[in-house]
Amino acid sequence: MGSLFIVLLKVTIGSFQHIFPILFAASFTVLLIKYSNKNFNLLQKQRAVHYLAWFVSATLIAFHAWRMLFDNYNFNTDLPLYLCSLMALLIPIFTYYRKYWMFEILIFWIIGGTLQAVITPDITDGFPSFDYFRYWVVHLGLLAIIFYFICVFKMRPTLKSVFKSFFALQLYVVMMIGINNLLHANYFYLNEKPKSASLLDYFGEWPYYLFIVQLLIIPLFLLIYLPFQLSKRNRNYLANN
Repeated sequence: MGSLFIVLLKVTIGSFQHIFPILFAASFTVLLIKYSNKNFNLLQKQRAVHYLAWFVSATLIAFHAWRMLFDNYNFNTDLPLYLCSLMALLIPIFTYYRKYWMFEILIFWIIGGTLQAVITPDITDGFPSFDYFRYWVVHLGLLAIIFYFICVFKMRPTLKSVFKSFFALQLYVVMMIGINNLLHANYFYLNEKPKSASLLDYFGEWPYYLFIVQLLIIPLFLLIYLPFQLSKRNRNYLANN
């Protein structure tokens, strides 16, 4: 019975534990955006997304505090330095100041990076573990926040934003290389692919997958930017006809 229970808790791609939080978060995001656009003034809109950001960040902080107090916390593997965790830690800064240059960087990092984590989840323990809730709150929360800014505050990236986000990512990689060397760690999977299934499995072994990912980043960011460019052209066409 015990082994069966563990199997039921395991998160596999396409399982109920994988699909349900995605559907729940998508429904929540759509309802929040519609309600905010219909009922909130500007200050209320700002507060709503800021509270959501603090919920995401507080969930991450609470998880790491719990791990430090009650689990075998390892600074070589467990610090919130992976890209999504770092964004979740800092996201209240963005929602408070709402700077456009922050949006330019985060829109591509969140959509490009977080979506991969949502499609191929890397979760040690499934429902109802703290790690399970932390994982989905962080990744789906980040997506909800960035789509809120797109749909409520009407922020849009430009072509320059693609390259700003790319170069900002290179700075992050350089920082992670230094930290990995200092701690003998593998943050951002710069020294080894994740143990669970991921898109990196299709890109060869280390260090080849690093070069392939670098080559794919700008095309991926351009693909994310494409709907915004098409929408802009459509608006210009309608305005001139």
